[in-house]
Amino acid sequence: MDCIFCGIVKKNIESNILYEDEDVLAFKDVNPAAPVHFLVIPKKHIESLYELNEQDFNLIAKVFEVIKKLAKDLDLKDGLRVINNCKKDGGQTVGHIHFHVLAKRQLSWPPG
Repeated sequence: MDCIFCGIVKKNIESNILYEDEDVLAFKDVNPAAPVHFLVIPKKHIESLYELNEQDFNLIAKVFEVIKKLAKDLDLKDGLRVINNCKKDGGQTVGHIHFHVLAKRQLSWPPG
């Protein structure tokens, strides 16, 4: 498997880690689109939303628990955006489910 995020999980690829436990990893985006921009991923390789199964739902809930924790830790009280790009037409460029968190600037809608 040639997944960049799995390489980050295995520590074969360097990243700026904000949070880690046995199931979830959060790290800063290397090309930030906002003053605060980080990714939260399950350590388990799941390609996209389409490959989630019933056993993965608790794992995705934990991803959102981590997002909430980091929002508090990083003082993102003015708001944030969570984005999950899914498959090619959705803009997914890495085949490992992940959630972008952007904050600390006014975000427009639609995003473009």
